[in-house]
Amino acid sequence: MTNALVPPRGPQRVLAAAQLTNAVGDGAFLVTSALYFTYVVGLAPARVGLGLTLAWALGAVAGVPLGRLADRRGARGTAVLLAVVAGLAVAAFLFVRGFVPFVLAACVYAAAQSGLAAARQTLLAGLVPGGERTGLLAHLQSAFNAGLAVGAGLGGLALQAGTRAAYLGVFALDVVSFAVCAGVLLRLPSVAPAPAPRAGSRKRQHSGIGVVRDRRYVAVTLLNTVLLLRMPLLSLALPLWIAERTDAPAWLVSALFVLNTGAVMLFQVRMARGVTGLASATRAVRRSGWVMLAACGVFALSAGGSAWAAAGALVVGAVLQVVAEMGQSAGSWQLSFDLAPADRVGEYQGFFGTGVTVARTLGPLVLTTLLLGWGTAGWLLLGAATLVASYAMGPVARRGGTDFRSEAGQRAGGTPAPGGEQRPQTVGSQPVLVN
Repeated sequence: MTNALVPPRGPQRVLAAAQLTNAVGDGAFLVTSALYFTYVVGLAPARVGLGLTLAWALGAVAGVPLGRLADRRGARGTAVLLAVVAGLAVAAFLFVRGFVPFVLAACVYAAAQSGLAAARQTLLAGLVPGGERTGLLAHLQSAFNAGLAVGAGLGGLALQAGTRAAYLGVFALDVVSFAVCAGVLLRLPSVAPAPAPRAGSRKRQHSGIGVVRDRRYVAVTLLNTVLLLRMPLLSLALPLWIAERTDAPAWLVSALFVLNTGAVMLFQVRMARGVTGLASATRAVRRSGWVMLAACGVFALSAGGSAWAAAGALVVGAVLQVVAEMGQSAGSWQLSFDLAPADRVGEYQGFFGTGVTVARTLGPLVLTTLLLGWGTAGWLLLGAATLVASYAMGPVARRGGTDFRSEAGQRAGGTPAPGGEQRPQTVGSQPVLVN
């Protein structure tokens, strides 16, 4: 029986180890970077925000061509190279002392991170059968949260020390984490690159346009971006809501973050077990929409009551929110793979990943406007928008003449042939799901 927290031996466990290692460095970087750039480098906060916005905008664009590079040149080599480049970009932060060098290093860092995510998804598709991918992604998410928690704790020690040496030590830790991640990825089997389309073929004629020509996949990505607008909820919107609209104690902000992180670590794998194909994925997304609507309603009730009543409502809302988050994540992972062509997984995953960047960029503005500006009405509007987007996912995923595949066939790692016979397919030497 598979352990709920540890994936099976082989490529799945190696991918989880790479994710865990990388996340430790990322967690330390995330909690210290803003103060490092402000107090050590000497940049104004507004310039730090502008530079990071420009960098992640470039990262969103770079994900698609770097994902295509992983498809055509080999996912393992591309992932290792991009992990090294990301580490070098973090190392460059140790030496920058001006705005322009900071922006250049940040752009390289963001592009490499976006491309690394797409290349790792391509590796996963080439090494793991289709029916096992969502379960592995749940393991990877658990590993990511565990690594972030450890890294954030180490970053907190640096913040407590408050010295330049402590900040530099955190950035050096992140550099090492990328180097170790690259070394771990080298332990994976290589995945044969997808063959380039033949000259004159329809695929080659469309290759210049790429994934954006696939209107169904674009629509699914846009709907998923709407669902991801909740990403800054715990880090930004709820802390401001608690401080300005409730009498709940300030320490509850940290408690809700720990609750969310711990729940994902412990239960994401279990939540993903029932998602094995397009039909179950869209059902999971629909259910998450209802749960998120309930969470928003409960969060709204936290305003105007006593401190204990507000705290109780916030805890219940946070539990509902993390349940919705885990269901939406599992469903969207399955959709992102099942709707992508088997020979263009990196390109498609690079595009799907832009939703995260857009949500992180627009989410703070959307959530602060809705929740702090409109109060209860804003919470209900956020919940309603989530529900509408979650219900639209099913019809959009079915659009274009592609019927839902047999989930039993997907669990076997193949797709049903027209007569119902299982027809396994391969990328390199491993069976994967053909889309």
